[in-house]
Amino acid sequence: MGNMLMLGFAGFMGLLKIVLMALAAFALFDAAFRREDAFRAAGKQTKVFWLVILGIALVVSYLFSILSILPAAGAVASIVYLVDVRPAVKALTGGNRGGWGRGKGRGGSSSDGPYGPYNGGR
Repeated sequence: MGNMLMLGFAGFMGLLKIVLMALAAFALFDAAFRREDAFRAAGKQTKVFWLVILGIALVVSYLFSILSILPAAGAVASIVYLVDVRPAVKALTGGNRGGWGRGKGRGGSSSDGPYGPYNGGR
């Protein structure tokens, strides 16, 4: 019974490690595709600073055990980027423009439908 419990705990910790690595990787790739001037305009350090911090967070979450302090610090850095820095930079660049998401360069108005402008039945 105790052996099964340890095996389940190890599996859970492995999944948690994968989730933390994915979080750090997403934050790193998102920061890499954002514009440099938006970071400075938002007052959120520089792009290079966040790339270094998030890169270290990714490497640390891969190399060290989830129970040590370094992956926890990397997770905090990734969460700070995703919750604080990313929305500020995204707001300055006009949503996904300047990023790597869908809708890049698409304008549009509130009266546009899925197949073009809606003209009200004309």
